[in-house]
Amino acid sequence: MLVLVAPGQGAQTPGFLTPWLELPGAAARVAAWSDAIGLDLAHYGTQADADAIRDTAVAQPLLVAAGILSAAALGEVSPAAVAGHSVGEFTAAAFTGVLDDTTALTLVRKRGLAMADAAAITETGMSALLGGDPEVSVAHLEKLGLTPANINGAGQIVAAGTLEQLAALNEDKPEGVRKVVALKVAGAFHTHHMAPAVETLAKAAADLTPADPTVTYVSNKDGRAVSTGAEILERLVGQVANPVRWDLCMETFKELGVTAIVEVSPGGTLVGLAKRALPGVKTLALKTPDDLEAARELIAEHGV
Repeated sequence: MLVLVAPGQGAQTPGFLTPWLELPGAAARVAAWSDAIGLDLAHYGTQADADAIRDTAVAQPLLVAAGILSAAALGEVSPAAVAGHSVGEFTAAAFTGVLDDTTALTLVRKRGLAMADAAAITETGMSALLGGDPEVSVAHLEKLGLTPANINGAGQIVAAGTLEQLAALNEDKPEGVRKVVALKVAGAFHTHHMAPAVETLAKAAADLTPADPTVTYVSNKDGRAVSTGAEILERLVGQVANPVRWDLCMETFKELGVTAIVEVSPGGTLVGLAKRALPGVKTLALKTPDDLEAARELIAEHGV
């Protein structure tokens, strides 16, 4: 049983889109998407430096475009389920036909801009906790007023809140946590600090008519499989200010009987988590087009 997954913000690296644009028709598709959303995706994916693509308003549509492009390069794919981490949920929505490619990119561009605006209101950030027991860590974060914004499984938790709260966390780590590492992000994503972005995104989504997914769509909110396009769109909007429960998504993969996971470009993060949380499951990350043939072989073996 095959699951196709899409990474979230932070997976991008300078120039990562370059080899994908060399595929037949890819540059034209990306140019059309760029015109539609008012952002030069090819420039940011090939020439921009790390600071430029760290910008939330740039990173989010860039990641979704790369995910859609790399998935299309696989050809006919028949996964049993799809999921995405944070902004990767928009990529997954495009995979399943809930939103067409241009609509998904247009909406995620508005999401990135709205989240950047929300992050500018208060100085906030995110930090990863290395080591420790998840239950102990979550309780400690809540005591400090922080939100466990990403509970990723395999022992990985990301805390989010104000810079003062994060500074307190550095001084008062949860029992068992070896280190707290500040992440290079613009704000406290997936917390109440993003409430203004939820309102903006809800208005942008109000006139859309999403289709029902063609395959099982697993949601970040609670790891549950969602069967209607309307509910998926509602969850995409609300998830901006809710924690990402990737741990629960992986639990659902296990319940579904997953045997293989393919992560679209820029792959690596999610298959790394799967290797630790889902032992025995075969994984492959689409880092460059050189990985396509191996991915196709895995899909042929494990696809529906």
